[in-house]
Amino acid sequence: MKVQGKVFKYGNDVDTDVIIPARYLNTTSESELASHCMEDIDGEFIKKVQPGDIIVAGDNFGCGSSREHAPIAIKASGIKLVIAASFARIFYRNSINIGLPIWECPEAAAEIAAGDEVRADLDEGTITDVTTGKTFKARPFPPFIQSIIEAGGLISSLKK
Repeated sequence: MKVQGKVFKYGNDVDTDVIIPARYLNTTSESELASHCMEDIDGEFIKKVQPGDIIVAGDNFGCGSSREHAPIAIKASGIKLVIAASFARIFYRNSINIGLPIWECPEAAAEIAAGDEVRADLDEGTITDVTTGKTFKARPFPPFIQSIIEAGGLISSLKK
């Protein structure tokens, strides 16, 4: 699977409360969650994000509560990949469960800038910053996780 898009860049310890503020957790509507994604950390995010875009962040992305709403909001907003130096464990698993690809790559997280165009090959494990020409190596997902992501999440994968 290949992904290419513009980068939205965030720092360390981006918690689930800023990914999707708790005041919006009274809905299960993916489009409603997406309309409030990142609004407490980046009020312009939802106005600027385009299908296929990528989030790049520092350490401990997705810390905080274990709500699945956070990766659902990100995916529903059109983001196709999140690259971070590290992820909170439950956010990592929730992302895979809903079919949102996420990659740990500290080098890419440190060097890729907001607004850069990035291309990622999830099968090969390469991240290319098209803007700068730099390439980074990430560990590809094992085949069973790739199949979950390609199916659109764990439940869809199990149904197949």
